[in-house]
Amino acid sequence: MRPSLAELLNEYQPGGPAETADLRKVRVLAEIVDDPWRRELPLHVTASALIVHPDTGRVLLRWHQRQQAWLQVGGHGDPGESDPLAIARREAAEETGLADLVPWPDEQLRHLVIVSVPAGQGEPAHEHADLRYFMATRTPEAARAENENAPLRWLSLADAYEATSEVNLRESLARLERLLEPV
Repeated sequence: MRPSLAELLNEYQPGGPAETADLRKVRVLAEIVDDPWRRELPLHVTASALIVHPDTGRVLLRWHQRQQAWLQVGGHGDPGESDPLAIARREAAEETGLADLVPWPDEQLRHLVIVSVPAGQGEPAHEHADLRYFMATRTPEAARAENENAPLRWLSLADAYEATSEVNLRESLARLERLLEPV
């Protein structure tokens, strides 16, 4: 049995002052709101996955039309969902078609960041408290975009750093890179 959101947040060790501040905000959200995953909240929790093919060190990025950026996969919990790892895995599978995704190198939360989301699709501008995991696949060739507006790209870490304009994703990539380095 995995920890509750509150337990997960209490056990998480942030990686610096910005992440410490974001963690503090998410803890408060989880304490004062019954369901911090609800999309209508101006700040709500999401879960995402940075997918890696460990044998090659390549990562899979998805084009996000609304953000106009290459990002990791993931998103919102469905009504009744509250397990961030399960949400990240489901969203990742839906967005990539990869059926063999497993947490990598373990089930640990790897990055917590609050990101701004611009208005669009009938929603006002809001923020995501994104809980990020690393997932691995053994079948990178099986990746398929969920639609033509959301293409996927397998990239080396160096190319992924170049492809994204998001500082927070670059931090996630740096954390992944440290795990991929030979011991």
